[in-house]
Amino acid sequence: MFIDTHVHLNAEQYDNDLQDVIDRALAADVKKMIVVGFDRPTITRAMELIDQYDFLYAAIGWHPVDAIDCKEEDLRWIEKLAAHPKVVAIGETGLDYHWDKSPKDIQQELLRKQIHLAKRVKLPIVIHNREATADCVRILQEEHAEEVGGVMHCFSGSVETAQVCIKMNFMISLGGPVTFKNAKKPKAVAMAIPLQYLMIETDAPYLAPHPYRGKRNEPSFVPLVAQEIARLKGLTMEEVAQKTTENAHRFFKV
Repeated sequence: MFIDTHVHLNAEQYDNDLQDVIDRALAADVKKMIVVGFDRPTITRAMELIDQYDFLYAAIGWHPVDAIDCKEEDLRWIEKLAAHPKVVAIGETGLDYHWDKSPKDIQQELLRKQIHLAKRVKLPIVIHNREATADCVRILQEEHAEEVGGVMHCFSGSVETAQVCIKMNFMISLGGPVTFKNAKKPKAVAMAIPLQYLMIETDAPYLAPHPYRGKRNEPSFVPLVAQEIARLKGLTMEEVAQKTTENAHRFFKV
Protein backbone atom coordinates (compact mmCIF):
# COMPACT_ATOMS: atom_id res chain seq x y z
CA MET A 1 0.00 0.00 0.00
CA PHE A 2 0.92 3.65 -0.36
CA ILE A 3 0.29 6.76 1.73
CA ASP A 4 0.00 10.09 -0.05
CA THR A 5 1.51 12.30 2.63
CA HIS A 6 0.52 15.64 1.07
CA VAL A 7 -2.61 16.11 -1.03
CA HIS A 8 -5.14 18.89 -1.47
CA LEU A 9 -8.39 16.96 -1.86
CA ASN A 10 -9.93 20.12 -0.38
CA ALA A 11 -9.07 22.08 -3.55
CA GLU A 12 -11.77 23.41 -5.83
CA GLN A 13 -10.27 21.38 -8.70
CA TYR A 14 -12.01 18.33 -7.19
CA ASP A 15 -15.41 19.92 -6.56
CA ASN A 16 -17.08 18.00 -9.38
CA ASP A 17 -15.56 14.52 -9.01
CA LEU A 18 -14.03 14.11 -5.55
CA GLN A 19 -15.51 10.67 -4.93
CA ASP A 20 -14.19 9.40 -8.26
CA VAL A 21 -10.72 10.74 -7.39
CA ILE A 22 -10.83 9.00 -4.01
CA ASP A 23 -12.06 5.75 -5.58
CA ARG A 24 -9.19 5.78 -8.09
CA ALA A 25 -6.71 6.35 -5.27
CA LEU A 26 -8.04 3.41 -3.28
CA ALA A 27 -8.00 1.23 -6.40
CA ALA A 28 -4.30 2.16 -6.86
CA ASP A 29 -3.57 0.94 -3.28
CA VAL A 30 -3.25 4.48 -1.93
CA LYS A 31 -4.96 3.56 1.32
CA LYS A 32 -4.34 6.67 3.42
CA MET A 33 -3.97 10.35 2.53
CA ILE A 34 -2.97 13.47 4.44
CA VAL A 35 -5.17 16.39 3.35
CA VAL A 36 -3.38 19.72 3.79
CA GLY A 37 -5.22 22.92 4.70
CA PHE A 38 -3.37 26.22 4.50
CA ASP A 39 -5.96 28.99 4.98
CA ARG A 40 -9.48 29.37 6.40
CA PRO A 41 -11.43 27.78 3.50
CA THR A 42 -9.04 24.87 2.90
CA ILE A 43 -8.65 24.09 6.61
CA THR A 44 -12.43 24.10 7.07
CA ARG A 45 -12.83 21.71 4.13
CA ALA A 46 -9.99 19.46 5.36
CA MET A 47 -11.69 19.10 8.73
CA GLU A 48 -14.95 18.14 7.00
CA LEU A 49 -13.20 15.51 4.92
CA ILE A 50 -11.41 13.80 7.80
CA ASP A 51 -14.74 13.42 9.59
CA GLN A 52 -16.31 11.99 6.44
CA TYR A 53 -13.62 9.43 5.48
CA ASP A 54 -11.86 7.03 7.87
CA PHE A 55 -8.67 6.92 5.78
CA LEU A 56 -8.14 10.68 5.49
CA TYR A 57 -6.10 12.74 7.96
CA ALA A 58 -5.27 16.44 8.06
CA ALA A 59 -2.31 18.77 8.35
CA ILE A 60 -3.40 22.34 9.09
CA GLY A 61 -1.45 25.57 9.05
CA TRP A 62 -1.04 28.87 7.21
CA HIS A 63 0.74 29.12 3.88
CA PRO A 64 3.65 31.59 3.63
CA VAL A 65 2.35 33.17 0.42
CA ASP A 66 -0.69 34.35 2.40
CA ALA A 67 1.21 35.20 5.59
CA ILE A 68 0.15 38.84 5.37
CA ASP A 69 -3.49 37.76 5.76
CA CYS A 70 -2.94 35.65 8.90
CA LYS A 71 -4.20 37.10 12.17
CA GLU A 72 -3.63 35.95 15.73
CA GLU A 73 -7.20 34.68 15.85
CA ASP A 74 -6.44 32.41 12.89
CA LEU A 75 -3.53 30.85 14.76
CA ARG A 76 -5.69 30.38 17.86
CA TRP A 77 -8.28 28.69 15.65
CA ILE A 78 -5.67 26.34 14.17
CA GLU A 79 -4.38 25.50 17.64
CA LYS A 80 -7.89 24.64 18.81
CA LEU A 81 -8.55 22.45 15.76
CA ALA A 82 -5.24 20.66 16.30
CA ALA A 83 -6.83 18.82 19.24
CA HIS A 84 -8.81 16.74 16.73
CA PRO A 85 -7.38 13.18 16.84
CA LYS A 86 -7.04 13.05 13.05
CA VAL A 87 -5.02 16.27 12.78
CA VAL A 88 -1.51 14.88 12.47
CA ALA A 89 0.71 17.89 11.69
CA ILE A 90 0.95 21.69 11.61
CA GLY A 91 1.38 23.13 8.14
CA GLU A 92 1.95 23.64 5.49
CA THR A 93 3.97 26.58 6.71
CA GLY A 94 7.40 27.80 5.69
CA LEU A 95 8.79 30.41 3.31
CA ASP A 96 8.03 31.25 -0.32
CA TYR A 97 10.15 33.96 -1.93
CA HIS A 98 8.91 33.22 -5.46
CA TRP A 99 5.71 35.22 -4.99
CA ASP A 100 5.82 38.72 -3.51
CA LYS A 101 2.39 38.95 -1.89
CA SER A 102 3.74 38.64 1.66
CA PRO A 103 6.98 40.41 2.70
CA LYS A 104 9.83 38.18 3.79
CA ASP A 105 9.86 39.44 7.38
CA ILE A 106 6.14 38.69 7.81
CA GLN A 107 6.62 35.20 6.37
CA GLN A 108 9.51 34.57 8.74
CA GLU A 109 7.59 35.78 11.77
CA LEU A 110 4.63 33.55 10.90
CA LEU A 111 6.90 30.54 10.44
CA ARG A 112 8.34 31.09 13.90
CA LYS A 113 4.85 31.40 15.39
CA GLN A 114 3.75 28.14 13.79
CA ILE A 115 6.85 26.33 15.06
CA HIS A 116 5.92 27.53 18.55
CA LEU A 117 2.33 26.40 17.96
CA ALA A 118 3.51 22.96 16.85
CA LYS A 119 5.52 22.62 20.04
CA ARG A 120 2.51 23.52 22.17
CA VAL A 121 0.28 20.93 20.51
CA LYS A 122 3.14 18.42 20.18
CA LEU A 123 2.75 17.83 16.44
CA PRO A 124 5.37 17.78 13.66
CA ILE A 125 5.64 20.57 11.08
CA VAL A 126 5.07 20.41 7.32
CA ILE A 127 7.46 22.83 5.61
CA HIS A 128 6.90 24.54 2.27
CA ASN A 129 10.13 26.05 0.95
CA ARG A 130 10.43 27.87 -2.35
CA GLU A 131 13.55 29.87 -3.19
CA ALA A 132 14.19 30.47 0.53
CA THR A 133 16.35 27.55 1.66
CA ALA A 134 18.97 29.43 3.67
CA ASP A 135 16.42 31.41 5.70
CA CYS A 136 14.15 28.40 6.11
CA VAL A 137 16.89 26.17 7.52
CA ARG A 138 18.24 28.98 9.71
CA ILE A 139 14.83 29.63 11.32
CA LEU A 140 14.20 25.92 11.89
CA GLN A 141 17.58 25.73 13.63
CA GLU A 142 17.08 28.93 15.66
CA GLU A 143 13.66 27.83 16.86
CA HIS A 144 14.85 24.29 17.67
CA ALA A 145 12.26 22.73 15.39
CA GLU A 146 13.97 19.38 15.97
CA GLU A 147 11.99 19.18 19.22
CA VAL A 148 8.90 18.22 17.22
CA GLY A 149 10.49 17.32 13.89
CA GLY A 150 8.80 17.66 10.56
CA VAL A 151 8.81 17.00 6.86
CA MET A 152 10.30 18.99 4.02
CA HIS A 153 7.35 18.75 1.64
CA CYS A 154 7.96 18.27 -2.09
CA PHE A 155 11.67 18.70 -1.46
CA SER A 156 13.57 20.37 -4.30
CA GLY A 157 16.85 21.23 -2.59
CA SER A 158 20.30 19.70 -2.65
CA VAL A 159 21.51 16.49 -1.07
CA GLU A 160 23.51 18.59 1.40
CA THR A 161 20.42 20.54 2.47
CA ALA A 162 18.48 17.29 2.85
CA GLN A 163 21.19 15.95 5.14
CA VAL A 164 21.05 19.09 7.28
CA CYS A 165 17.27 18.73 7.59
CA ILE A 166 17.54 15.05 8.52
CA LYS A 167 19.88 16.00 11.37
CA MET A 168 17.09 18.31 12.60
CA ASN A 169 14.68 15.34 12.87
CA PHE A 170 13.01 16.08 9.52
CA MET A 171 11.83 13.67 6.84
CA ILE A 172 12.33 14.35 3.14
CA SER A 173 9.21 14.02 0.98
CA LEU A 174 9.45 13.62 -2.79
CA GLY A 175 6.64 14.20 -5.25
CA GLY A 176 5.98 14.35 -8.97
CA PRO A 177 9.08 16.42 -9.88
CA VAL A 178 11.36 13.44 -9.12
CA THR A 179 9.88 11.85 -12.27
CA PHE A 180 10.71 14.82 -14.52
CA LYS A 181 13.58 14.14 -16.91
CA ASN A 182 15.39 17.40 -16.09
CA ALA A 183 14.89 17.23 -12.30
CA LYS A 184 18.51 16.69 -11.33
CA LYS A 185 18.24 17.68 -7.64
CA PRO A 186 15.24 15.51 -6.69
CA LYS A 187 16.78 12.54 -8.50
CA ALA A 188 20.11 13.08 -6.72
CA VAL A 189 18.28 13.26 -3.37
CA ALA A 190 16.33 10.09 -4.14
CA MET A 191 19.57 8.26 -4.85
CA ALA A 192 21.62 9.65 -1.95
CA ILE A 193 19.20 9.78 0.98
CA PRO A 194 18.53 6.47 2.78
CA LEU A 195 15.01 5.17 2.32
CA GLN A 196 14.35 5.40 6.07
CA TYR A 197 14.23 9.21 5.72
CA LEU A 198 11.99 9.40 2.65
CA MET A 199 8.25 9.79 2.20
CA ILE A 200 6.21 10.20 -0.97
CA GLU A 201 3.43 12.59 -1.93
CA THR A 202 1.55 14.07 -4.87
CA ASP A 203 0.79 17.66 -3.78
CA ALA A 204 -2.26 17.06 -5.98
CA PRO A 205 -3.85 18.77 -7.83
CA TYR A 206 -0.44 20.32 -8.55
CA LEU A 207 2.84 18.88 -9.90
CA ALA A 208 1.53 15.78 -11.66
CA PRO A 209 4.26 13.21 -12.33
CA HIS A 210 5.38 12.04 -15.76
CA PRO A 211 3.56 11.08 -17.99
CA TYR A 212 0.77 13.34 -16.68
CA ARG A 213 2.91 16.45 -16.28
CA GLY A 214 0.89 19.61 -16.86
CA LYS A 215 -2.42 17.90 -16.14
CA ARG A 216 -4.44 17.78 -12.93
CA ASN A 217 -2.63 15.61 -10.41
CA GLU A 218 -4.42 13.17 -8.12
CA PRO A 219 -3.44 10.76 -5.35
CA SER A 220 -3.77 7.68 -7.56
CA PHE A 221 -0.54 8.86 -9.24
CA VAL A 222 1.62 8.50 -6.11
CA PRO A 223 2.79 4.98 -7.16
CA LEU A 224 4.56 6.69 -10.10
CA VAL A 225 6.69 8.59 -7.58
CA ALA A 226 7.54 5.35 -5.78
CA GLN A 227 8.33 3.69 -9.11
CA GLU A 228 10.89 6.34 -10.02
CA ILE A 229 12.53 6.26 -6.58
CA ALA A 230 12.75 2.48 -6.90
CA ARG A 231 14.40 2.81 -10.32
CA LEU A 232 16.92 5.34 -9.05
CA LYS A 233 17.79 3.26 -6.00
CA GLY A 234 17.80 -0.10 -7.76
CA LEU A 235 14.99 -1.40 -5.55
CA THR A 236 11.59 -2.91 -6.26
CA MET A 237 8.56 -0.65 -6.10
CA GLU A 238 7.21 -2.94 -3.36
CA GLU A 239 10.27 -2.20 -1.21
CA VAL A 240 9.83 1.55 -1.66
CA ALA A 241 6.08 1.31 -0.99
CA GLN A 242 6.60 -0.71 2.18
CA LYS A 243 9.31 1.49 3.67
CA THR A 244 7.77 4.86 2.80
CA THR A 245 4.45 3.64 4.20
CA GLU A 246 6.19 2.55 7.42
CA ASN A 247 7.87 5.95 7.58
CA ALA A 248 4.56 7.79 7.15
CA HIS A 249 2.85 5.61 9.76
CA ARG A 250 5.60 6.37 12.24
CA PHE A 251 5.88 10.07 11.43
CA PHE A 252 2.18 10.92 11.38
CA LYS A 253 1.14 8.25 13.92
CA VAL A 254 -1.68 7.05 11.66
